[in-house]
Amino acid sequence: MAGGLVALLDDVAVLAKAAAASIDDIGAAAGRASVKAAGVVVDDTAVTPQYVHGLNAERELPIIKRIAVGSLRNKLLLILPAILLLSEFLPFLLTPLLMVGGAYLCYEGAEKIWHRVSGHQEEHATVEEALPDEKTIVSGAVRTDFILSAEIMVISLNEVADESFWSRAIILVVVALGITVLVYGVVGLIVKMDDIGLNLSQRPGKRVAAFGRGLVKGMPKLLTALTVVGTVAMLWVGGHILLVGTDELGLHALYAVVHHLEEAAHDATGALGGVVGWLVNTLGSAVLGLVVGALVVVVMNLTVHRRKHGAAAH
Repeated sequence: MAGGLVALLDDVAVLAKAAAASIDDIGAAAGRASVKAAGVVVDDTAVTPQYVHGLNAERELPIIKRIAVGSLRNKLLLILPAILLLSEFLPFLLTPLLMVGGAYLCYEGAEKIWHRVSGHQEEHATVEEALPDEKTIVSGAVRTDFILSAEIMVISLNEVADESFWSRAIILVVVALGITVLVYGVVGLIVKMDDIGLNLSQRPGKRVAAFGRGLVKGMPKLLTALTVVGTVAMLWVGGHILLVGTDELGLHALYAVVHHLEEAAHDATGALGGVVGWLVNTLGSAVLGLVVGALVVVVMNLTVHRRKHGAAAH
């Protein structure tokens, strides 16, 4: 009896060790996947604050919370099941679908630039600031987040493609939760930084008060800069998706040109080669994103937008 109990305890210990090792493996794999997707995470963080820029302070965090919930819903309920099933049964469809999302990102970035250049944004700024539609803000942010989230999840999936189906599923759930908390936690901190600065400016102590005033003065400039970064990020990420996608589909010309320029810049700049090469690749991706986005903007203005304006006129 005692021997049987000892054997049972030994079996339980072995199972516990195996479970712990499995958890460690999943954690390590999730970490690797998150690191691979870090570039897109930065883009997601840069893009989101523009959606609450100019809103009343008390409405910022609730809107960010709604966007974060929408982002998590995107990842867990839509993207995760889709990419797991596609990777299992129709893996050849992942790249074309991702390229469609990349083209949409390019369109979003190019449209923002077009509005800025054409003055369309300034025409409607007063109306939008006076009566912001929260539902439209949230739906637009979640729609853009869907593309960035898809890119994050597909990059993560590629990193753990050798794992079993259920291990991939668990790892991607961990990545989705961790990245969503990270991104929207940072976004919340960014948009509330001016309130933090105001609080600090009213505290005793010259240095603390001066630092608080600096935060208050600097935050509008930071948010404006993040809007620019977010627009560039859309073009960069969207262009890079298209660049890599065309290469994977057998159309190597564009990728070869950018890769050749990247290697030439890397070899010509010595110790800074890694950084300069990355910048060249990023610039090439952004230029491609701008060209593709501009073409989509032209098509949309000649078709969908024209029909909408015509319907509104009647």
